[in-house]
Amino acid sequence: MASATISRRDFVKNATGLVIGFSLFGQQLRAAELGEQSGFNGSPLPTQLDSWLVIGSDGIITVFTSKVDLGTGVLTALSQVMAEELDVSFERIHMITGDTSQTIDQSQTSGSRTLHKAGPQLRQAAAAGKHELLKLAAVRLDVPAEKLAVDDGVVSVVDNPSTNISYWKLLGGKRFDVAITATGTAAEMKVAPEISPKNAKDYKIVGASIPRIDLPAKFTGEFTYSQDVRIPGMLHGRVVRPEHSLARLVSVDENSIKDIPGIVKIVKEEHFVGIVAATEWSAIRASQALKAAWSEPEAKLPASRDDLYSYLKETKPFKEQLVANRGDFDAALSRSSRVFEATYHWPFHMHGMIGPSCAVADVRDGKATVWAGSQGTHRTRKAVADLLRLPENNVRIIYAEGSGCYGRLCADDVAEDAALMSRAVNKPVRVQWMRHEEHAWEPKGSAQLMTARAGVDPRGNITAWDFMDRYFPYTAGPGIPLLASTQTGLKPNGPGFPGNGYEYGTTGSGDLYAFENQRINCPVIPWIQNAMSHLRTCNLRAPGAVGRTFASESFIDEVAFHAGVDPVQFRLRSPRNQQRTSEVLLAAAKQAGWVERPSPAPAQTNPDKCVGRGAAMSDRDGAIVAAVAEVEVEKSTGKVTVTRVTVAHDCGLIANPDGLKNQIEGNVVQGVSRSLLEEVQFDENGVTNMDWSSYKTIRFEDIPEIDIVLIDRPELGFLGAGEASIIPVPSAIANAVFDATGARVRDIPLTPERVLRALQKLESRT
Repeated sequence: MASATISRRDFVKNATGLVIGFSLFGQQLRAAELGEQSGFNGSPLPTQLDSWLVIGSDGIITVFTSKVDLGTGVLTALSQVMAEELDVSFERIHMITGDTSQTIDQSQTSGSRTLHKAGPQLRQAAAAGKHELLKLAAVRLDVPAEKLAVDDGVVSVVDNPSTNISYWKLLGGKRFDVAITATGTAAEMKVAPEISPKNAKDYKIVGASIPRIDLPAKFTGEFTYSQDVRIPGMLHGRVVRPEHSLARLVSVDENSIKDIPGIVKIVKEEHFVGIVAATEWSAIRASQALKAAWSEPEAKLPASRDDLYSYLKETKPFKEQLVANRGDFDAALSRSSRVFEATYHWPFHMHGMIGPSCAVADVRDGKATVWAGSQGTHRTRKAVADLLRLPENNVRIIYAEGSGCYGRLCADDVAEDAALMSRAVNKPVRVQWMRHEEHAWEPKGSAQLMTARAGVDPRGNITAWDFMDRYFPYTAGPGIPLLASTQTGLKPNGPGFPGNGYEYGTTGSGDLYAFENQRINCPVIPWIQNAMSHLRTCNLRAPGAVGRTFASESFIDEVAFHAGVDPVQFRLRSPRNQQRTSEVLLAAAKQAGWVERPSPAPAQTNPDKCVGRGAAMSDRDGAIVAAVAEVEVEKSTGKVTVTRVTVAHDCGLIANPDGLKNQIEGNVVQGVSRSLLEEVQFDENGVTNMDWSSYKTIRFEDIPEIDIVLIDRPELGFLGAGEASIIPVPSAIANAVFDATGARVRDIPLTPERVLRALQKLESRT
């Protein structure tokens, strides 16, 4: 791909019908130029206003954030926040993101926390900047600051608009040199809390559907993903791995690739083996031809899916997480008129990045620059620094967007691969994983085994609720050494290795409901000793919550069925947040045309193709979502087709309605795919579905109609919107299948074989 020569200013000036203020080409092939800017000085200080924003003499305001856009459009929303608070037009905002030498560590981009957490930080920094600019203008214009107004960065006297001065004339090209308050950890940082930002009722830019700033270049093919980054003198690398597991290296026959042209070096460090070559094709050929002997793995995985769930059920947890314990569950259960219990299975899922992991590293003279798609560039900087045994200030990570990750690039392994090989040859090296490598070695979303129990009173109301989720800890992710680290003998450290678990909290455990007697336990089950590398685990979009909600919302439906109550009305009996939860659920039901009746549906005219609807709710980072799924089920084959999904979404203050709808649509599509198709297959040696034909995902022709209702609550501020709408989708679909057929399937994915077995089991009982 050739480097684009159009300037940002020319693009903005000449664009027709598109308002943009983002450097579409800033991360493109000018990697060498970027690498020379700002140097290796560590991260800027959050207590300096200049670390957050710079006023340019050309009227452009540059904003710095470590949060990155993973393809969700969040930088458009953050640009709106900054433009709103500074009272400038949207096109004046230019974002620099994910560069560890230029941005404050605001924690990794994950967990629906960019607008929720970083949005207020940037808003407060902008408010502090405007406060300082008004102070300067008050002196220059010789009037009190409270008598000044701002319109697109021009400060004027309220009663005399012709007396004015612009931000860029006040400060253009110069520093603020002002200290501000910034306290707390990266994720919870409080910035300038003593300065009051705008009231949401006065917003004009926040709340508008401004077109996403990243899409034009993506539509035209000009956007540079991490896979497209090129720098002068770059070589190509490939890692040589054992077929399925992280076995130990015994020997390497270097003569096995002597006839392949362009080989620069075979890189060996402990149990890490890599090939560096002049061309990518030479590196690929050599990595496939190199004869390397590996030891047998020290441990094996469970040999089958059933063995896996038996292991989860029978193994003593190393960490108990009693996350809710209200009332007296045991006493309430003993008084119940009826008791229900069910077990649900959630499989390992892949992130399934369309573009496999890729990074470019330049390690020379005791310094390292890495271009990567990391979701947490500051965390990746530490991982690379530890691996290379360099001071963190000597490592710079520059963000270059990957092509879909959803948590995969919290563990940005390929950055370490590239760094190791670049150090070995003292030149820049690009490493891209292959498809089979990505499928086999990417960290997966954890399998879960969930059991729910409920006691009800004579009217069918739930009086006792017990929920248990057994799951595996992260063996890849924040604070955990990556593959290259462990292969080269770096000592494991950090909160998640060899597995202290990730505290998912209560989300999706029935916690939306205010049951008087409620117990929720989420014990962390240890991986088999030395087998964690076979099938690594990491956060995957709404980690833990999607599986838990599949179980809890399916179980709610099962209890509603036995009570003979409409599923929506049953959920309205005991919501924890009465007003918001009820409004969201009823909004989804109304939009979907829900007809009140118990499930399953009455006998249908077509005996083979049955239709049904199902509802489910969830919350995540303060957002509340309700989904109604409509399905068709072929009873002769068990095939499920999702025809329509209706989502009502309350995430507090909505920054960009169209952008939020993009997020919801993506969540629904991925949710349907994970519900019907996706499941990691494995044997005792590792992952076996190594390509797209064996790990199936949804196709365009199978995407359902998606209907969305947005509920704006400005008074609540920004709440998490990135993950919330995927969470209720699987349970809504499972409930719709039950409504259509009367057969309950408690295993994801809802494959035709599983649905057919449930139908046959139902028929045998009747």
